[in-house]
Amino acid sequence: MAYRLFEGKGHASIYQKYRFTPPTELKNIIIEYLDKKKGQPHVLAVDLGCGTGQNTRLLAPCFQKVVGIDISDCQLEEARAVPGYPNITYSKGPAEELPFPDGSVDLLTAASAAHWFDREKFFVEANRVLKPRGCIALLGFSDPNTKLKYKDCGDKLDHIYQGVKRVLAPYTSNPAIEAEGKLEGVFSAIPFPDKERIESFRVKNLISVRHLLGFIETWSMFQGYKKKDPKSAEDLLVNTQKRFLDEMGVTSLDTEIEQHFEYFCLLASK
Repeated sequence: MAYRLFEGKGHASIYQKYRFTPPTELKNIIIEYLDKKKGQPHVLAVDLGCGTGQNTRLLAPCFQKVVGIDISDCQLEEARAVPGYPNITYSKGPAEELPFPDGSVDLLTAASAAHWFDREKFFVEANRVLKPRGCIALLGFSDPNTKLKYKDCGDKLDHIYQGVKRVLAPYTSNPAIEAEGKLEGVFSAIPFPDKERIESFRVKNLISVRHLLGFIETWSMFQGYKKKDPKSAEDLLVNTQKRFLDEMGVTSLDTEIEQHFEYFCLLASK
């Protein structure tokens, strides 16, 4: 089944503020793969489960046209509010039913979204809309190996971060578990024999305490916890904030932490 999450206005707003844009260097690898498999020109890219458009905007300089597709009106409203991208349009709809003619799409991407798709229906539709030698790039970040560093208290910050994940574990859906496993099942299901994986693309960010807490709030498992017990979910954020600041010996939520984590990417060519 396809899942319908991240649709509320409040969730869309924090998604726009706190979700990461994928690394430019990883986007460049995807474009190089498309160059090698299909070649120029790069006319149309479609970003599926686009959310508030972080990955969609990253693709914009590389294509004549980019279309972001999502099932959430609120997410799309946030995406459309970002100015300066005249070659991007946004459309409401599922990844399993695409509004494009047969053989018309150069690249299909999904950033931290493919685990929510009905994979069988999605791959049938991908095969239909892709041009010959057109490509799929399904990317995401793997959180289990995330490490936080601030002066000499990195291990303690990691302990707090992993503690939050343990509290939220009962609210983790099967698709989210699939994402944590770097989409192994999705990769096996890709119907094109020409496919490969980028297993670990390491990233280092500077992230404020405020932004890290906001990122936690975007998680589907946090939103599930919040829906069941809003007071406890709010208390979890407040207590986590206090513990971070106390361990770091600071008072400002704008204090930056070094965050190390990894992306992965599944690549395939029709």
